[in-house]
Amino acid sequence: MYPEIMLIPMREELTRAGIEEARTAEAVDSAAAKPGTTMIVVNSVCGCAAGKMRPGVRMALKNAVTPDRSVTVFAGQDREATERARSYFEGNPPTSPAVAILRDGKLVYLMQRFVIENSTPQLIAEELSRAFNELCAQAV
Repeated sequence: MYPEIMLIPMREELTRAGIEEARTAEAVDSAAAKPGTTMIVVNSVCGCAAGKMRPGVRMALKNAVTPDRSVTVFAGQDREATERARSYFEGNPPTSPAVAILRDGKLVYLMQRFVIENSTPQLIAEELSRAFNELCAQAV
């Protein structure tokens, strides 16, 4: 585990964008149990992938359609919260960073590390915006 002081800027990069930190398993369950869509962002220290993911997520949240709520867990730091978040990712291998969308507590979208590390923040934002438009739009 890294000293918390090192992680503050990485945590704040997402919380300043309005993403709530889920630092316990209970907080993850509470967010996932709410009806509608929940984005779970698995944050990490990894500079190459997480350094692209965080700005990509922030840009995507400027899209006209966004999830009903967004939470973040920090891999390697908030271990119980991260394990619980990953338990919703139904048989997918654990990777960090990662971005998931749940609908009514069920996984409907997962962007894993291998996609993130081969993208730019702009491409990540475009893909997440596409997923938001498809999966998070309210029925009229």
